[in-house]
Amino acid sequence: MQNDEIVGFLIRAKKATYAGKGAETVYTRPKSHDLTYSEGDYMYYDTYLGGANFAGEEAVWLSGNPYWSMNYAGRVIGENFSGDFLKEALFNVPAQMPFRGPKEYSSGDYTYECRVSGEFEWFCGCETISFRGQVIYECNFHGGIIK
Repeated sequence: MQNDEIVGFLIRAKKATYAGKGAETVYTRPKSHDLTYSEGDYMYYDTYLGGANFAGEEAVWLSGNPYWSMNYAGRVIGENFSGDFLKEALFNVPAQMPFRGPKEYSSGDYTYECRVSGEFEWFCGCETISFRGQVIYECNFHGGIIK
């Protein structure tokens, strides 16, 4: 399977769900937030718990089999956090780094930064949001291909 196809699907799925302010589906666990997207044999699932402090997982299935997964956990650590700004940054997810958002994205007083080590097959990273130069949000993530 070409990762280009999976990455293209993953980006469309992210833009149709959380980053694109898509509707949540019926929750799978008490008080979880669940979002899904599918195209043909591909299925994407994003599920997370919490709000200001949160943990979750994104996963892609191919023909009913798990193919790729990413776990993430983050928290708001300062004032003036904007969920809309986070979604705006995540909506700009690049194909060469299809995990969270771009390396850097700014709008107004907000700056998003994302650092990743590894490749699509196996990676870990961290993202932050700063408001007027002060870090107010952080999130760590890791994942890769499932065999």
